[in-house]
Amino acid sequence: MKPIHIGLLGVGTVGGGTYTVLKRNQEEIARRAGREIIVKMIADKDMDKARSLADPGVKVTTDAHEITKNPDIDIVVELIGGQTIAKDLILEAIAHDKHVVTANKALLANHGTEIFAAARAKGVIVAFEA
Repeated sequence: MKPIHIGLLGVGTVGGGTYTVLKRNQEEIARRAGREIIVKMIADKDMDKARSLADPGVKVTTDAHEITKNPDIDIVVELIGGQTIAKDLILEAIAHDKHVVTANKALLANHGTEIFAAARAKGVIVAFEA
């Protein structure tokens, strides 16, 4: 079965921790999901930090749009925070038929109706956890 390809937006404290957990628990996550889950791309404005975290084969970029528009990415994980750029990126990912996971509670509290409506219209899921 085809693996699920993840694009990670942001590798600060939460994003870096998320990447580490996905990597450390890769076998158990694959067992539970029924297929492999692979982080294929990371976007962060701090390229050095992102490169130091990323395994070989993971593309690192400063341009988050490379992830939200990439046809090979199945799920976008937004961990950059804020309510402007994060909202735009989430809506862009949804417009490109991507499922989204975010830890951005403030964004969902203030713009959740719009985000969930866009997801429903495209037939994708927006999940949140923090």
